Amino acid sequence: MKYLQIFLVCLLISCAGKNETQFSKEALNENFISLNNESIKFQEILEKYKGKKILIDVWASWCADCIKGMPTIVKMHQEYKDVIFLFLSIDNSLEDLKSGILKYNVKGEHYLLPSGWDGVFGTFLDLSWIPRYLVVDEKGEILVFNTVKANDSRIIEVLSNTKAK
Repeated sequence: MKYLQIFLVCLLISCAGKNETQFSKEALNENFISLNNESIKFQEILEKYKGKKILIDVWASWCADCIKGMPTIVKMHQEYKDVIFLFLSIDNSLEDLKSGILKYNVKGEHYLLPSGWDGVFGTFLDLSWIPRYLVVDEKGEILVFNTVKANDSRIIEVLSNTKAK
């Protein structure tokens, strides 16, 4: 009986969520919209920042938990100057995103994900809650895949290795 309980606990832990290290081809081909209303594939966004560590914040201006986490993100943005802060919004429109950026004074790179929760990118992330944070290294490998807290110890650990001296 004891072995069965251990097996079930291990099974539950392993099914708790996926932990990807690379973006899928489909996710890389997902179209985002820039603040200039231009379509851009996620792969092209990542290529713009190749050689830099990237903190990705999947958020929306209507999301109370996202807004609650913004002071932490602002502080991190000031502390980790060599990190790119990439905000991927699932707002309903580009206008909503732009209003949210102004209202909450969100500094960083911004793109709208028109397909929202249910598109290829959202499905790849297994997006069920926002905010959602990821950290991508200088080569495009995902170092932190699944966390909803900006101050998660995994994020702090990998960003601390990039801190500007």
